[in-house]
Amino acid sequence: MQLTSDQHDLAAADLLTAEASGQQIGLLSLRHPDMDMDDCYQIQTRIMAQKQASGRTIIGWKIGLTSKAMQAALGIDIPDSGVLFDDMLFDNNAIVPKGRFIQPRIEAEIAFVMKSEVGGADVTRNDILAATDHVAPSLEILDTRILRKDPETGQPRRILDTISDNAANAGIVLGDKTWDVDSVDLRWVGAIVSRNDEVEETGLGAGVLNDPVESMVWLARRMAAYGQRIEAGQIVLSGSFIRPVECPPGAAIDADFGPFGRVGLSFG
Repeated sequence: MQLTSDQHDLAAADLLTAEASGQQIGLLSLRHPDMDMDDCYQIQTRIMAQKQASGRTIIGWKIGLTSKAMQAALGIDIPDSGVLFDDMLFDNNAIVPKGRFIQPRIEAEIAFVMKSEVGGADVTRNDILAATDHVAPSLEILDTRILRKDPETGQPRRILDTISDNAANAGIVLGDKTWDVDSVDLRWVGAIVSRNDEVEETGLGAGVLNDPVESMVWLARRMAAYGQRIEAGQIVLSGSFIRPVECPPGAAIDADFGPFGRVGLSFG
């Protein structure tokens, strides 16, 4: 880590203020050019603690940047992760109130719902399968409390900004249909994602580290390095297999996962 504890606290406070006010802050990667990924996860930890202190409950985790295309775009070779809180969960086909988010986008993902805790540096695929209660189609709502691009230098947001900003997570929608994890080949689970009845993106689960289960293994091992575990009852978004779809006011999203299920969301 390159930053001090006070700098971690200040960055977390600025991000929480941005979320509450709807006013984005500047790039942390410009404010702290020497920051590293450990600093980013420390900032996340501070945000987590503040939200819990205000009454929020952790309901799970999200994994991001699992596709080769997204990793190449950001010049990295590993995914990232963030925290899901209870106020992020929306009903299937819900309407998001106008002004709830700053610049929302959505991604289609396969969600894992856990029946037992799992963790440790040596977690295996079989450990993940044994700990999973079921899987379901889902949408992740992304938002950014940090500018996407610095107006003066033109520098785009970097992976360090994204991780600090809770991996850009803002919400989650679960489909109504659920499946035993060993009853379906998740590599072949796909979705046709439409906005206002026009197809925007398509993809397959294999786009997530070749198999969404492997994404879960990555998360459990990463969390072990920070003394964390995936807990029973938690939801984990295993990573998107489509590019983010912009969701301006009036956007109606439909994600058709075929036999796997369907998930919808509208923005007021």
